Amino acid sequence: MSKNLIARIAVAVVAIPAILWICYQGGNWLFGMVTLFATIGMIEYLIAEGFRWRSFGFWSGLVSFALVYLSLVNEDVVTRLFGSVLDKPYLVLDSFAPVTFWLLIFFFIGGMLFAIGKQPPAELFTRHARLLWGIVYLGMLYPFVYMLSVMLDNQWVYQISGGDILLYLFGVLWVGDTAAMGLGSWLGKHKLAPAVSPNKSVEGFIGGILGALAVGVIMYFWKLDSLPWYHLLLMTLGCSIFGQLGDLVESMWKRSIGIKDSSALIPGHGGVLDRFDSLLFAAPFLTFYLAALIRQ
Repeated sequence: MSKNLIARIAVAVVAIPAILWICYQGGNWLFGMVTLFATIGMIEYLIAEGFRWRSFGFWSGLVSFALVYLSLVNEDVVTRLFGSVLDKPYLVLDSFAPVTFWLLIFFFIGGMLFAIGKQPPAELFTRHARLLWGIVYLGMLYPFVYMLSVMLDNQWVYQISGGDILLYLFGVLWVGDTAAMGLGSWLGKHKLAPAVSPNKSVEGFIGGILGALAVGVIMYFWKLDSLPWYHLLLMTLGCSIFGQLGDLVESMWKRSIGIKDSSALIPGHGGVLDRFDSLLFAAPFLTFYLAALIRQ
């Protein structure tokens, strides 16, 4: 057994129970964990993009990320965004108004300051655009992990707790990822996204869905039997598909700058962005699905 595999297993044995325990605690515990992961992820992104900690780009990106993130990750926004999503769809746009404001401020001020930089114009434009991409990617997607728990802990959907739905979500993604890797290594012949991730195959993608469905069945009989089975089926399919394609989004970013991992922070796993890339796309899908389709 390789040292890298031993490190992966050791980290998983310690981290998985800790993460799930925090998910069931909810509240400030969950807020703290999600905020920590999001902040570390943003720092990884900034460093990988070549922004040094003393630079304007680093601090403008980090502050803008924090303002966008904090504009979304609070209970008032969750209430406005999902409490009446079926009755008053315009509240969705209203809830994102503060986020739009901060993104506009960054685009406006950041664009002017980048424009007077000393690098070639093409590089200045690219760096500003990529920084904006990172702020949206991490500042707007991470909050949905917290939103999902808050929404369910307010008992809006079939009396399911936030801890149960996060256990389900992590299980679908983690087991699906393992199944995709295993089936892809065994049967993979048809490339899924050769330009972005040459090792991923269509067979592995299907394996990921099958692994996710197995978790969905277990969770249905264990924790989520109050949900209609067809909703759980559609939720599981969506989480698997969004999660696997979200993984490719992060791979696309890493390929664009020629790196393998976002950092070496987690032994055997890479960085925070590497471990939770699929979560950033599956959590928003699941949140909107529960809010819009099966709200009691």
